[in-house]
Amino acid sequence: MGHAARPAAATRPTARAARRALPALAAAAGMVAVLGVAPAGADTATQGSAAGTPAKTPVATGYGGAVSSVDPDASAAGIDVLRRGGNAVDAAVATAAALGVTEPYSAGVGGGGYFVYYNAKRHSVSTLDGRETAPLSANKDLFLDDNGKPLPFGDAVTSGLSVGTPGTAATWSDALHSWGTRSLAQVLKPAERLARDGFTVDKTFREQTADNEDRFKDFPASAELFLPGGKLPAVGSTLRNPDLARTYALLAKKGVGAIYKGELGRDIVSTVRKPPVDPKAQRTVHPGDLRAEDLRAYATKRQAPTRTSYRGLDVYGMAPSSSGGTSVAEALNILERTDLTKLSERDYLHRYIEASRIAFADRGRWVGDPAAEDVPTKALTSQRYADSRACLIKPDKVLKSPLAPGDPTNPGAPGSCDTRGHAAPTPYEGQSTTHLTTADKWGNVVAYTLTIEQTGGSGITVPGRGFLLNNELTDFSFAPADPAVHDPNLPGPGKRPRSSMSPTIVLDGHKPVLALGSPGGATIITTVLQTLLNHLDRGMPLVDAIAAPRASQRNAAQTELEPGLWNSPERARLETLGHAFKQNPEIGAATGVQRLADGRWLAAAETKRRGGGAAMVVRPAD
Repeated sequence: MGHAARPAAATRPTARAARRALPALAAAAGMVAVLGVAPAGADTATQGSAAGTPAKTPVATGYGGAVSSVDPDASAAGIDVLRRGGNAVDAAVATAAALGVTEPYSAGVGGGGYFVYYNAKRHSVSTLDGRETAPLSANKDLFLDDNGKPLPFGDAVTSGLSVGTPGTAATWSDALHSWGTRSLAQVLKPAERLARDGFTVDKTFREQTADNEDRFKDFPASAELFLPGGKLPAVGSTLRNPDLARTYALLAKKGVGAIYKGELGRDIVSTVRKPPVDPKAQRTVHPGDLRAEDLRAYATKRQAPTRTSYRGLDVYGMAPSSSGGTSVAEALNILERTDLTKLSERDYLHRYIEASRIAFADRGRWVGDPAAEDVPTKALTSQRYADSRACLIKPDKVLKSPLAPGDPTNPGAPGSCDTRGHAAPTPYEGQSTTHLTTADKWGNVVAYTLTIEQTGGSGITVPGRGFLLNNELTDFSFAPADPAVHDPNLPGPGKRPRSSMSPTIVLDGHKPVLALGSPGGATIITTVLQTLLNHLDRGMPLVDAIAAPRASQRNAAQTELEPGLWNSPERARLETLGHAFKQNPEIGAATGVQRLADGRWLAAAETKRRGGGAAMVVRPAD
């Protein structure tokens, strides 16, 4: 199973009992983090750094608050805000802005995301939907050619057609206004300095640049920024982005109106409508129809989170337009009546895979933008509906995909198995995005997932502004997966494409237990689900729950396995039940924060994926 897959403790009857045992484990993990030594299972190659760049460490414990992200400079920006008296919301925005510098292929003001916030004073969870929107002129034929056939996916990605109205800057502004204690200008300062002074290129950044090299070469602004001197940036070199520094300074001075009503917005619109392609490029780049009125009409949506009970804990997630909250909740509810602590590793993985398969079947049929679709969120997250689906799981054989959805609006009599829907395959969804988690000394917590969709987004940098535009509209279905099945995720005017982002906060009564999230397209849902199960049911410390090898089933004929499971005996044991697998070298890149019983915070991140993450606390434990 690999280093992080630990068997459940025989004496652990509940999730609460596991949490009582964690402080000692966390203290040891925190000590090695403070000393700069990797915890068990960590990739020691990620320890240490170039001068001026904080060291990466996947776990830290201490007081005063915590930040966890994929990048040490970004986590340090959030910690700096906390040390200066800011709260978790201020730190989240500062960290996100810094990720726009150091992880520009997954984040930035050209994208969107979902912000989940726990208010310790009010004991409440709130969310902001900052998802990008389609132009008001868009219709269901947005990605069809003149013959009514779907465009090739690659042609749609690298185009103005794929660019949605960005929501990230509006999310930052609204989060700060609603729950923060600092101004946008104040929290953008660390990222502005980082863009101006530069950051150290690591192996992951170079690899992601190489993956996009052919696209970036076709857009002069992208080539100038990310291919300095016409070459890939060398590992250990410093990459500066003075255009982005000026963009942040403009946002600090004029606010986000510079995007939605001002000069930044005008540059975004002109770039989308007439993509600035190198005249020598052989690529055909379709223009988009984004207009100034689309930017003026944009607004985030403040809405109630999804909520379900699991093992006596309250699990809060992101409601549609994301499918993360409903899908994670449904899968947890399906597993609620099974004691996963008593199962073998094979049987635990079997149950987890099947619950994921069922949740994805229902996701594909029912989840879309609730402003345009009738999404039965409450029913999808109900225990009654989960029970009508859980009975499909058999201990000795595998369900076949594509599995038919059920009907949450009419789940039938108690005890009946719901198999009345018509099966349709799950459409492709890219595997980029980034996630961060923050907490402060007052007990507030943020789980924030943000994205520009594909790694590198549309590939199109706004000239003179230093950021890439998203290709978020390719998250829409180009055409129904099956003409006989209603597809709630077709394009439409002003519509938000369905997302899999799953920022999640878990409470024990009114007290925070942990916050969690991940990048990875549709694998986000399974990453968050499996990490929760690893921690809450299988008794793994959070950093090990994150590091454990992953499986991802999304109502497909084959389940994807990371090498740690692919090369393990569990694969053959699962195959005897009828499971079929294919290998995926890397699934997700989670980060989390956890409140320990003694009042300390634990921050946890990846040990190896994406080069390892960066977990930090304000005051490390002694």
